[in-house]
Amino acid sequence: MKNIFDKSSLDFSKQITKNYSTSFSLAIKMLSPKIQDDIYAIYGFVRCADEIVDTFQDYNQELLLSEFEIEFHKAYDRKISLNPVLNAFQVVIHRYDMLDLVIPFMMSMRMDLNKKEYFTRAEYENYIFGSADVVGLMCLMVFVNGDRNRYEELKGSAMKLGSAFQKINFLRDIKYDYEVLGRAYFPDVNLLTLSEMDKIKIVQEIESDFEMALEGIRNLPKEAKFGVYTAYKYYKSLLEKIKNIEPEEILIRRIRVGDFSKLFIISKSYVKYHLNYML
Repeated sequence: MKNIFDKSSLDFSKQITKNYSTSFSLAIKMLSPKIQDDIYAIYGFVRCADEIVDTFQDYNQELLLSEFEIEFHKAYDRKISLNPVLNAFQVVIHRYDMLDLVIPFMMSMRMDLNKKEYFTRAEYENYIFGSADVVGLMCLMVFVNGDRNRYEELKGSAMKLGSAFQKINFLRDIKYDYEVLGRAYFPDVNLLTLSEMDKIKIVQEIESDFEMALEGIRNLPKEAKFGVYTAYKYYKSLLEKIKNIEPEEILIRRIRVGDFSKLFIISKSYVKYHLNYML
């Protein structure tokens, strides 16, 4: 029966999530069990596309990405795929009718193969919309169980949260992105001589995104609120670490949050969540 194959497909996406991101796996576990599976399916798809453009340099990445996109559309049209990641993902895309969000995501993935520098604000924001904001919107649609009115109310905040997460990833991965992948995402910033002023400007922009995102988090359904708030606090802690180090240090190592600190963040988030004191 196909439900056995669908469950097996989902298990594969879950394993990808656990293998690639302990932090995201922890955040998903803070969500209601009713919505966890759909988020695993979304992450599995997004992670595979990311891996094609970020780490498969020894292969024909352009061909792999094209085939991945073609196979997704086949999966969507047929409502089945022998690729377990695509099979799990197409179920979610059909369930919430959000094919329109997949298209800009794949466009940004293709930009990672063909575009190395972002010279204008418009280019930068367009890339972030496709690579991060739409992923936040996919998750939001799951969180609100397909309620379009609720989705429209929270859409702006979800996009800001996606943008904040992405910009922090840009900062913490500057060395790898620039030296290995040859990418420079921040417009008007010389990554060879990242200045304190450049860092402050980027941090202030992220803090503004977070401020707007928090309003939306407070209004999420209870099934999603704690998990999203935990992810928010985790990324906020990363931003605080970045604020307190010299720009030169960002250029030589990837900033991380230790396992003990992660557990502390979860515990503190849990207390604040239940006291309805989310800051």
